[in-house]
Amino acid sequence: QGILREGLEDVAQFFKAHGSCRLPLSPSLLVKGIVPRDCSYFNSNAVPLKLSFQNVDPLGENIRVIFKCGDDLRQDMLTLQMIRIMNKIWVQEGLDMRMVIFRCFSTGRGRGMVEMIPNAETLRKIQVEHGVTGSFKDRPLADWLQKHNPEEDEYEKAVENFIYSCAGCCVATYVLGICDRHNDNIMLKTTGHMFHIDFGRFLGHAQMFGNIKRDRAPFVFTSDMAYVINGGDKPSSRFHDFVDLCCQAYNLIRKHTHLFLNLLGLMLSCGIPELSDLEDLKYVYDALRPQDSDADATTYFTRLIESSLGSVATKLNFFIHNLAQMKFAGSDARPTLSFAPRTHTLKTSGRIRDVFLCRHERVFNPSKGYTYVVKVQRDNPGEVTFVQRTFEEFQELHNKLRLLFPSSLLPSFPSRFVIGRSRGEAVAERRKEELNGYIWHLIHAAPEVAECDLIYTFFHPLPRDEKAAGTNTTPKPADATWARSLGKVGGEVKLSISYKNNKLFIMVMHIRGLPPLQDGNDPDPYVKTYLLPDPQKTTKRKTKVARKTCNPTYNEMLVYDGIPRGDLEQRELRLSVLSEEGFWENILLGEVGIRLRDLDLAQEKMGWFALGSRGHGTL
Repeated sequence: QGILREGLEDVAQFFKAHGSCRLPLSPSLLVKGIVPRDCSYFNSNAVPLKLSFQNVDPLGENIRVIFKCGDDLRQDMLTLQMIRIMNKIWVQEGLDMRMVIFRCFSTGRGRGMVEMIPNAETLRKIQVEHGVTGSFKDRPLADWLQKHNPEEDEYEKAVENFIYSCAGCCVATYVLGICDRHNDNIMLKTTGHMFHIDFGRFLGHAQMFGNIKRDRAPFVFTSDMAYVINGGDKPSSRFHDFVDLCCQAYNLIRKHTHLFLNLLGLMLSCGIPELSDLEDLKYVYDALRPQDSDADATTYFTRLIESSLGSVATKLNFFIHNLAQMKFAGSDARPTLSFAPRTHTLKTSGRIRDVFLCRHERVFNPSKGYTYVVKVQRDNPGEVTFVQRTFEEFQELHNKLRLLFPSSLLPSFPSRFVIGRSRGEAVAERRKEELNGYIWHLIHAAPEVAECDLIYTFFHPLPRDEKAAGTNTTPKPADATWARSLGKVGGEVKLSISYKNNKLFIMVMHIRGLPPLQDGNDPDPYVKTYLLPDPQKTTKRKTKVARKTCNPTYNEMLVYDGIPRGDLEQRELRLSVLSEEGFWENILLGEVGIRLRDLDLAQEKMGWFALGSRGHGTL
């Protein structure tokens, strides 16, 4: 901090002598001074500086940049240029992946400037709002986006931006082999756009712990990202859209394999350590798999998504990074509440005179449970507000208060653990009484506790409280926002059917809207096909089994070889969806029969087919 202050004084002297200058980052950025109070440093290895410059334009905001010393930013510039070219290819093909591409400029050997994206936060900061183990939880990203997008249409737009940008990041980081991925170099904007920063390792040059690669998954795609996409912890049709986007974006880049190999080949002699020989180019060639058909590449990338989503190593890596960063955290870093967009104080909100927990209400969104309505009275006569908080939010308040104050100053918190169903009406009623006593003792605790910012932030109305005030809407089920009316109880299957060189290709892509089993559990669905008539059952083909889902994704190719076109027109494709039941007989969830003579197989046919009882399929 002392070195930073000395350096800032030198920069201030420069501006006194010269008046203004243009930033190397972009000639259009004209600055006239430094803002010391907005300048700080990051805790990563190179300790980059966060600098804030005064804009010459009196109506313009301060210009914030990162200055790095110790990293070869030519590699970052090259990586960003490759991502910019990928984005241009996607946009030309009518696919806007909502990519955030920032400026980066190397100003000398091992130093340079990087643009700071406003209204963005690292995944680590978002996750640790839910504690040091936040990287193992599914809700942090969704809760953070909900906090910054309280209106339903705002949140829907943010989720859409997240789906597109996350798909683009998965493809770009995989193709370029970007490594050293942890939750401090992946960022999320309040608008839902996700992007990666710090490209110090690429083309598969992963950091090693002994003989173990730090980056074990093909790319970073974790369950908290899937939670945002699905709108919950169960796969939905939004996940199908995400997989389709990834595969489409991947196949578009594959068509330009030679462009990327040529551009990277031109840079072999420039002295970037991780781009120095043909083996580095071979990494990109292997990642793009130019020898594969689009269908094979789609299957391949779908398996990569599944592998990344199932990787515990990524979350463990994030957790270790959280622990490593804890020792760097400044002692002045004050805990904040994960569900509150900003901090409120006694001075800004007005003194709280009394609080009373009126009632509990059943809620269905974002998850089933109970919320507690608290009446807050302030010193201003007649100023009464009502806020809704869940038991988990009360518990978070208590945990954060314990970081600031000794337990002797705080009232005891009601036990979280209950025998039997923890969401029952009786439990909610009992907790209401216990929480009422807890908040009364908080407000009447020692002044340093009762008047602290955490308590005034907790009892300050959130946008959801203001929206709920005076309304009595019928609660919606948790997945009402995401559900699509299918018109068929049995659900639908998305297929791509094509015929070439006496081969029938059936790509089983997705299924949506399967019914749950009779016991209420989700099925373990798989797809089985026959070409009828088939008395010997020699044409049986099967996909893998998806686990515990009503909306599975497969992207598996089933192939029938040696079938002449004349024979094909006499055949019917019988497709069944079954749930694997282990030792018991598998359960039929739905099936469809497709007369192949009804399809013009001169070109690929893709669409959703309704599943039901035995009958002919409609597209």
